[in-house]
Order: sequence, then C-alpha cells, then structure tokens
Amino acid sequence: MITNFKSKLMRYGLASAALAALAVPVTVVGTAAPASAAASCGTNPYDHDFTANVRQTAGVSANMRSGSSTSCGVVGWADNQDVLDYYCYTWNSSGTATWTYLHNVTDNTYGWVSDSLLPSNGTFRGSGYGCGF
Repeated sequence: MITNFKSKLMRYGLASAALAALAVPVTVVGTAAPASAAASCGTNPYDHDFTANVRQTAGVSANMRSGSSTSCGVVGWADNQDVLDYYCYTWNSSGTATWTYLHNVTDNTYGWVSDSLLPSNGTFRGSGYGCGF
C-alpha cells in the first residue's frame, strides 16, 4: 500500500508538493524566536510596564547597566529604598536569567538590573512585560 501511494505521488508530480507541505511546519518551528532576546549594551527600550513603582529592598544595592549583561558598563545604582519604575524585561544572552530595564526615580537614572536583585524579581515575575526584541 505504501509503495502504491508513493508511485501515485511520483506519477502525478505530487512528491515535491507533499515534501514542501511537510517542511513548512519544521521551518516555522525552526525560526521561532524567543519572546525577548538579550539587550546589547546601549539598548534603552520604552516603558511597557505601567504598574505602580516599587522600592528597592532595604539593604540591597544593585548595579544598573547599559545592557542585560554584567559585561555592559555600570550607569547607576538601585540602592536601598530607591523608588524604581520597571519598564520591561529581557533574557541574558544565554537565556538563563532575566533582567529588567528601569528608571530609578530617586536619582533619575535609567539602566538594566538583574531580576534576582529586584523586588518581586523585577518585571519578569512582577508584571510580565517583555521588551519585545
């Protein structure tokens, strides 16, 4: 039966059409991108997260960086009890940790902070607003 089916496909020139139809789902799945990729140094996204501001945890100070990596330069600090306005989150380049882009309202600085250092684990777990790149 399979041989008969195969010969009919070949006879009517449907073999390539059948293969193309099978390849489409593989191509779509293979090109799917993560919801949010790493932010290269110097990336400044707009505010996606309109939830209320939060205060940095008492006794915690975190570097604010120019991108979602410790290899990006420090541009400020989210210090003890600073008021923080979360904008959005993204993953680091290895996809193992999330970072939040935020505005430190207390000292008017902007930058990326690892979510592990933020109240409610930053935007990722706090509100779920991805940066979309």
